[in-house]
Amino acid sequence: MNIDFLHDATAMTDQIVAWRRDLHQHPELAFQETRTASIVAQELQTLGLEVQSGVGQTGVVGILGGISDGPTVLLRFDMDALPITEENETEYVSKNKGVMHACGHDGHTAIGLAVAHLLNRYRGRLHGQVKLIFQPAEEIAQGAQAMIEDGVLDDPVPDVALGLHLWNAIPVGQVGITRGTMMAGADIFEITIQGKGGHGAAPHQTRDPLLAAAHVVNALQSVVSRNIDPLDSAVLSVTSLNAGTAFNVIPPAAHLKGTLRTYKHSVRTVAASRLVEIVEGISHALGCESKLDITPLTPPLVNDPEVTTLVSQAIAPYIEPNALLPDLRTMGAEDMAIFLDRIPGCFILVGSANDRRNLNYPHHHPRFDFDEAALPLGAAILASAVAAYVIPG
Repeated sequence: MNIDFLHDATAMTDQIVAWRRDLHQHPELAFQETRTASIVAQELQTLGLEVQSGVGQTGVVGILGGISDGPTVLLRFDMDALPITEENETEYVSKNKGVMHACGHDGHTAIGLAVAHLLNRYRGRLHGQVKLIFQPAEEIAQGAQAMIEDGVLDDPVPDVALGLHLWNAIPVGQVGITRGTMMAGADIFEITIQGKGGHGAAPHQTRDPLLAAAHVVNALQSVVSRNIDPLDSAVLSVTSLNAGTAFNVIPPAAHLKGTLRTYKHSVRTVAASRLVEIVEGISHALGCESKLDITPLTPPLVNDPEVTTLVSQAIAPYIEPNALLPDLRTMGAEDMAIFLDRIPGCFILVGSANDRRNLNYPHHHPRFDFDEAALPLGAAILASAVAAYVIPG
């Protein structure tokens, strides 16, 4: 193919960093990404792409057409920030109080713009087309579905879907690209245990929902350890418990929330079934009533083996031999999985941590930041992966 995308992307580093830092200073929450979307749309229009805004409320789609028919490659980049107050002291710290890019989506958007520029340079060699999707609301796992409902997978229908995530769990320079299941499917569960409140000094006159809630939390820890095959993976975490306001009052109800993460649909079925049985059984045994709602967020994120092999080969020239991690997995979830549930594709984790510079805080932390050297590398990797499909030779 004789194209050095890393050389081209490195030459753009100042621009990519400038995009990222501007976006970082002006973060926007899910379905509120109007400024970000406007910048994206304007940049894509400047390149001469066919651009559609307002897809899935605030999403943007750009079509880069080639010189002849060929595969349609979908590239997805998320744009939204988190409701977190930033604690970093940088020149590009968030100016939107209480909102922060604490997961790298500012970097993803900047990488997306860079990829558009890189591929546009070689438009005269493209056999096929590239569909760049800038997606809202990944943090609440609703943006992918919203864009799909607005027809983002139609006209043209993608043949393959690619995406990436900057990843602070591994150092800059390393890249995780895993065949098969790479990220977990996610569910939210909400539990209400209804009892009978009363005086804390007369518990025999009550049906204590707090006691039931405590037993539920404890019993739920047995689901993974006693009901799931040890060779499978699952996480069931209760993350919120609210009940009562006074030291001498047994409340009438307790409310719990949590998350279930699984790699397999069969494991999810078992865990969800036990969740129902435990909540109902304990509540009934202690004289309370219960209500349980389980809301699916995303399916497991599964990389297509053939696509993953081709992408691995395409990006290998830009990575040190031992820096390609073929078995990097996480119980985190991503709504890119909704695209990959419909289209064969591959999601890539691009290392972004730098311990020497203290750029190693985890995602969603108020001091999250990443090594910006990951930006041109990420752009080069994706451009090369696309080229494997649409630039012959």
